[in-house]
Amino acid sequence: MNQVDARAVIDESARLGDGVVVGAFAIVGPGVRIGDGTTIGSSAFIERDTVIGNNCFIAHGAVVGSDPQDLKYNGEQTFLTIGDRTTIREFATINRAAGAGEATAIGNDILIMAYAHVAHNCIIGDSVVIVNAVNLAGHVEVGEHAIIGGMTPVHQFVRIGKHSFVGGASRISKDIPPYFKVAGIPTRPIEVNTVGLLRHGFSDESLSRLRQCYRLLYLSDLNTTQALSRIRAEMTPTAEIDDLVAFIESSSRGIIK
Repeated sequence: MNQVDARAVIDESARLGDGVVVGAFAIVGPGVRIGDGTTIGSSAFIERDTVIGNNCFIAHGAVVGSDPQDLKYNGEQTFLTIGDRTTIREFATINRAAGAGEATAIGNDILIMAYAHVAHNCIIGDSVVIVNAVNLAGHVEVGEHAIIGGMTPVHQFVRIGKHSFVGGASRISKDIPPYFKVAGIPTRPIEVNTVGLLRHGFSDESLSRLRQCYRLLYLSDLNTTQALSRIRAEMTPTAEIDDLVAFIESSSRGIIK
């Protein structure tokens, strides 16, 4: 049974699953779909054409599914999708995509903290943590289990690799390779994200291999192309090394150095 406060406004075309809670003065707009067990806090605004999964929590004052802040946007229908068990805290903002039929995509088990902003066409993988006042520009991609520290701006089209860690108040204008930790202004590589990887069950052997890759990429006199050649020639292929090499080789903005 749903619990919808009498002071909330629900568009007639919106669809609510079972066990949904909607707080006072919340607004749920046209084309919105809300999954079972999800809570929409007081004064939250789910603007339009947004799909929210099961058991999510949208806190007080969050604005979700609003128009993209893109001068090329001309009112075409675009979308936002949010997976299951995702939490969006107070006054965070998430825009729909720009480009007819396109979607901003937020995965499962994500925490987006207060005052963070996720712009149009971003793709956020599962189990990501986006800390307070992070600002993601358009078309940013964040891999699974990445953590972005508070008050960090991320340039448009940047990719942040899975299992990476970005220190707070950094400034990200280049791609962040998976499995590594970066921080500072100018942002620089720090080390392998050892603590995060151990928490997710990576073996000591995997960590050792990643440290060797890190040394070749960042602690040698090799340029990136040379370092990748050494990695391919000297190291036994594993899933992590394959992911790391493929990520760097496919980078259009270049990786942080």
